[in-house]
Amino acid sequence: MRFGLIGTGFWADVCHAAALAATEGVEFVGVWGRNADAAAALAGKHGVRAFADPDELLAEVDGLSFAVPPDVQAPIAIRAAAAGKHLLLEKPIALALSDADALVEAAEQGGAATLVFVTNRFMPAIADWVEEAGRHEWRGATGNWICSPLSDPGGDFARSDWRWARGALWDVGPHALSLILPLMGEVEAIEAVAGTGDLVALTLRHRGGGLTTLSMTLRAPQGADLTDLRLWGGAGVTSKPDGDQRANETLSIALTELVRLAGAADKRHPCDVRFGREIVRILETAERSLTH
Repeated sequence: MRFGLIGTGFWADVCHAAALAATEGVEFVGVWGRNADAAAALAGKHGVRAFADPDELLAEVDGLSFAVPPDVQAPIAIRAAAAGKHLLLEKPIALALSDADALVEAAEQGGAATLVFVTNRFMPAIADWVEEAGRHEWRGATGNWICSPLSDPGGDFARSDWRWARGALWDVGPHALSLILPLMGEVEAIEAVAGTGDLVALTLRHRGGGLTTLSMTLRAPQGADLTDLRLWGGAGVTSKPDGDQRANETLSIALTELVRLAGAADKRHPCDVRFGREIVRILETAERSLTH
C-alpha cells in the first residue's frame, strides 16, 4: 500500500518516517510539511519525494500517516478520508468535537480505514494486558501521567506550540483514555480541576457507577516523571505494565494493522476514528469544566 507522510518534525522523523520506510507491505511515497526545507531534508533521507502541496501527495497514495498538530491534521484528514484514503492519525484527532464529527462522517462516507496511533494500544505487552483485564469488571481506576517534556528547554517537544497551548489534558490525556475506556466503559460524567501550570486532575464517572481519577502534567520537574494506572474490582487489583518497544516499532505494528483493515469488509476497529472522536468529546467537556 502506498503511503505518504504529513509532517516533518521530530516525531515525523524518528517515528513515522522510520516506520513507513521499514514496514512490510508499505511503500513510502513522499512527504509534505509546512516547512519546505524540512520536507526536502526528510524526503531525501528516505529517497522519496517532497511534495509542495498536501493534496498533490494525497493524489499519489492509498493512505496517509500524520505527524502534525491536531488543528493541522484535522482538515487534511477530512479531505483525505472523503477521498477514500486510509488514515493513521495522531492523537487527539482534532481539537474540537465538530472537527472530529466531520472526520468520522468523511471516513464513513469515503469507506476509509482509520487508526488512531495511541502507542499503548499497539505495544504487545500492554495490548495483552488490556485484553486480559477486559475480561473482568472494574469499579475504580487511578492513574498518573506526570511527564516533563516541556520542562527541558532543549527537549524534543519543547517548541511544540500546541502542547504549550493545550497542555497535558490534550496531549497525554488520550494516552490515559485509550486504556481507561476499554476497561472502565462509557463515560457519563466528567469533571476537571486545574492546578499549577498545565497540571489537571480529571474525574470520570462511567456507566454502572465506576469512577476513574487521573492526574496529568507535561511540566513536571525533570526526574519526577511518573506514569501508572491501577484498577480495582472483584478480580482484585491490576496495573498497567511498562511498554516494551520503541515508538517506530510500535507504529509499524499499527501500520500493519491498518493495511489489514483496509482490505477487510468491516473496517471498524477499537482504535478507529470513532474512538478518537470519543476521546475528543471527553477532553472538550473536561476543558469546559476546568475550575481553578
